[in-house]
Amino acid sequence: MSTYHPTPNQMLLEEVLAALGHPIRMSIVCEMAASPGARTCGSFPVSVTKATTTHHWRVLRESGITRERRDGRTKLIELRREELEARFPGLLTAVLNAKSLEGAPQSTATQPSTSSV
Repeated sequence: MSTYHPTPNQMLLEEVLAALGHPIRMSIVCEMAASPGARTCGSFPVSVTKATTTHHWRVLRESGITRERRDGRTKLIELRREELEARFPGLLTAVLNAKSLEGAPQSTATQPSTSSV
């Protein structure tokens, strides 16, 4: 039984953005982007059931964000960074940068004023 992976030309922007729009999938992609090479499914810190995690892996794979491969009895998952970059230049980098800025404290120059004038 083979696993479906879309070719870069089959990747749709709407599907990639929808996959990245879920907080659990976004955290998985951030973890993968920070990791060198492929990882096993169980090496990611997720706080949902195994069935729900499997659903998230399928959405990431079918959108074209990840690739799964078998190494013996182990399933490895890797980020398709180069293919995503070729299909949607700058998208993954922009999303990852925006996500990293979400957790960063705002500078005083960009914080809205709370004092009344």
